[in-house]
Amino acid sequence: MSDSELIVLRNIAKTYRRGDETISIFTDLNLSIPQGDFVAMMGPSGSGKTTLLNLLGGLDRPTGGTILFDGAPIEKLSESQLSAWRAANIGFIFQFYNLMPTMSAARNVELPLLLTQLGSVERKRRVKTALEIVGLDNRAGHKPKELSGGQQQRVAIARAIVADPKLILADEPTGDLDRTTAVEILEMLQLLNRELGKTIVMVTHDPAAAKYARRELHLDKGTFEERLT
Repeated sequence: MSDSELIVLRNIAKTYRRGDETISIFTDLNLSIPQGDFVAMMGPSGSGKTTLLNLLGGLDRPTGGTILFDGAPIEKLSESQLSAWRAANIGFIFQFYNLMPTMSAARNVELPLLLTQLGSVERKRRVKTALEIVGLDNRAGHKPKELSGGQQQRVAIARAIVADPKLILADEPTGDLDRTTAVEILEMLQLLNRELGKTIVMVTHDPAAAKYARRELHLDKGTFEERLT
């Protein structure tokens, strides 16, 4: 493995039990994602895209194989170790924002930092910086219902980057947005990748969205086909 590879999946298998039936999602999946890459992951419904995202983010564990992150296997970590690892390394962006409706934008962005050892002054500084990056520092006190869909997704992006993670995982981040707003969000992800060097893996069903990534991976029947964008 080269020093530049942030993620390496080796011989990943993933199965689920449904009653007496065993459902196989992957049997021998291999993948390398270099530091600073921006990957758009596409594929038919049920191909395992979200399952793979959950494996990369430590929200699920493989049935077999190894997931190396910065050269260290993560699948053997305990639940508490995995939680600390996620807080330090992973930023999540979801289709439906997943913001806390009773909290201000600033408080929503601060949430991942509550899992760290940072003091309140440093937390506030990071929240301000993250909101500035997404162009919403003037909306810090607004609650989600006072923001448009695009603004809510910007808050979600600020929350994803506030802890300065090495990897951002985005699951259909523009799926609930109109085309103009979707383009703004995709350009922001591109900026995070190109200007801040963030490694991004984005699941999308939209070929136009995938074009904003550096490369496309098409997942089908448990294997990848790569297409450069």
